[in-house]
Amino acid sequence: MTTPENPGLKDVLARARAASGEIAAALDEDQEPAPEEPMGWQPIWKRPRTPKSKAARKKELHDQRERLRDAAKRRLAAGESRRPRSRQSRISNAAARRDARTLSRVRYSNAWLR
Repeated sequence: MTTPENPGLKDVLARARAASGEIAAALDEDQEPAPEEPMGWQPIWKRPRTPKSKAARKKELHDQRERLRDAAKRRLAAGESRRPRSRQSRISNAAARRDARTLSRVRYSNAWLR
């Protein structure tokens, strides 16, 4: 069983062949602009790299260290700033832990088989 040929297919192919020169010219255009032309917007990874001075690099590292130091201080303060728990909650939590520990010991032993 053969499929009938699409009459529009030949027409499309002829148009594509006619436009191939145009497409090739568009693709073949200079990707890099001439140096005297203004560059315009370019994605950051295509921009020419401007080397930083030693002082600028040191300042950047200094700022980064300060940011990290401040973050460490914030983390430490957040860990220490828990409000003191009431005595009652501490006692009940300890009792609950003791109970859980005992139950766990019993569960993993064979004492319950006797």
